[in-house]
Amino acid sequence: PLPAPFKNILSILGVVISFAGLLHLQFDNPIFYHGGDVITGGLIGASVAGILVKLLNFFGAYVLLLAIFMITLMICTQISFNQALSKFFFWALLRFRELRELKTKKQEKRRKKRVREELVKIEKQKPKREVIIVKPPEPEPKKPEQETFAFMNAMGEFQLPPLDLLNDPDDSHPLEFQKESLEANARRLERKLADFGIQGEVTEILPGPVITMYELRPAPGVKISKVAGLSDDLALALRAQSIRIVAPIPGKAAIGIEIPNNKRTLVCLKEILSTETYKNSPHRLPIALGKDITGNPIVADLAKMPHLLVAGATGTGKSVSLNAMINSVLFKFSPAMVRFLLIDPKRIELSIYKDIPHLLHPVVTEPKEATKALRWAVAEMERRYMLLSDRGVRNIETYNRKAVKGKNAGKQDATQGIDKVLPYIILVIDELADLMMTASRDVEESITRLAQMARAAGIHLILATQRPSVDVLTGIIKANFPARISFQVSSKFDSRTILDTVGSEHLLGNGDMLFLPPGVGRLTRIHGAFISEEELKRVTDFLKAQMKPNYDTTILENIAKEDEGEDIDIEADEKYEQAVDLVVRSGQASISMLQRRLRVGYNRAARMIEAMEKAGIVGPSDGIRPRNVLNRQS
Repeated sequence: PLPAPFKNILSILGVVISFAGLLHLQFDNPIFYHGGDVITGGLIGASVAGILVKLLNFFGAYVLLLAIFMITLMICTQISFNQALSKFFFWALLRFRELRELKTKKQEKRRKKRVREELVKIEKQKPKREVIIVKPPEPEPKKPEQETFAFMNAMGEFQLPPLDLLNDPDDSHPLEFQKESLEANARRLERKLADFGIQGEVTEILPGPVITMYELRPAPGVKISKVAGLSDDLALALRAQSIRIVAPIPGKAAIGIEIPNNKRTLVCLKEILSTETYKNSPHRLPIALGKDITGNPIVADLAKMPHLLVAGATGTGKSVSLNAMINSVLFKFSPAMVRFLLIDPKRIELSIYKDIPHLLHPVVTEPKEATKALRWAVAEMERRYMLLSDRGVRNIETYNRKAVKGKNAGKQDATQGIDKVLPYIILVIDELADLMMTASRDVEESITRLAQMARAAGIHLILATQRPSVDVLTGIIKANFPARISFQVSSKFDSRTILDTVGSEHLLGNGDMLFLPPGVGRLTRIHGAFISEEELKRVTDFLKAQMKPNYDTTILENIAKEDEGEDIDIEADEKYEQAVDLVVRSGQASISMLQRRLRVGYNRAARMIEAMEKAGIVGPSDGIRPRNVLNRQS
């Protein structure tokens, strides 16, 4: 074999000579250049091409020179024929794919342009479609009337607070002049949905004080799940704060898209209390919640709920709505009919109701006192059940009806022995999370018993919390509170914790809520009624001027005496000393440990642990962790 340098030189010469011959064969005519004719391929190329043409004719010379050129080129560049062929094939394949994609894009672009032109043509040809706009109800300009009840005689001539104490609502109705704007928004919504591949038409518009619902009838073949997942995309496209999609609207072949108004109308409490819905309400305990999305007043019956769970993030209007519920009862009932037991661990939200005549006890602010108040409520429930059983009635309504009948006759009902009307008791807890952190087991047990049995006894609960987590809203509590209200929350997980479904994360705040009525699996969006601090002060001052509160001072004292009696009984327990010795030796204290080691029941073990805590042997409860042993010398 030839050395590498000679091989390279020969291959280069072969490339040059064969290429020159190919040029001469391809362009056999001379080229005019700088005033003279130039032979293509040069003298060497012309000579080689001429000899080969004489020997092999033109085509044979062309094939031979092309073969020499390819072989010498591969030797010179160190590229094999297979590599060259594969690279060429790969390049050709890529080029083919690029051309095919470019052709597909051009076809899609032409198709979209054709569809757009057809839609514009159809839109111009078809007559202008009239969208139904449902106007909100007109306010009822009626003077407030002082309502009287047959139960007033029980506490003298008690005057209910007049509605003049509340601020007047705004009577302007800007929605009357927004028909063109609403129709334009409907067309805009249809175009945005078409951009996402969803065809449909807006058939009805329901403007309200805070949001406007557009009822969309989707085209055949459109999946509801595809529309329901576009809330965030539509909010971005329409530049809205948040959009909630109701898919489908119950009882209609349409999808509801709730879009916030540019200007929100304040829903005042006076506006709700002055309506016939509230005044002539057949409910036993009507509470004003606010207005629905179309502006109709919403008044619920706490007696039918029979308990209410309220939850939402901080600053979403939960406390304001709670005040509206309380005041809707204060404007309707005298202290002879309804009494309140308020528990406010935060110390600031419910303190304004201090010394009003409807209170059973001063506002409870200490968590330990709150636990005792709940235990008193359980004892009161049991006492009322004994009264109902002795009088042969099934609920508090029948009991009070017989009591009123006897009083109207001017004598005691001797046959039934009923001589006193039992007022409804509404127990309000403003922050459940604080109580669950201090004594979760006792609080949960008391709330569960009240929720399960207190309805017939006329005791109703309203629980509020700003921490909707599973350790606060436990499964047992949720199971006994079918009526729930959720304000705006930060995530869909919190919404599921409160309502067992999503939706609260798309609310707007400032009193915007979702209400789940008992026995109905359908959510109702409500804009909560607003009552200011100045209005609260005017109402409470009016009530305080009527009469002084008649506190039941035995509420916490009786529970304290019962605790002392339990201490005496538990110290006389034959296994108490054994339990103390076991706790001191093991260095930890828990109810479950005493149950296992001493073979006693839960209530007995719990009383032993509470007695040790009061004796200073063990520390307070710390959630699920065992209690610390403080005195090992006992």
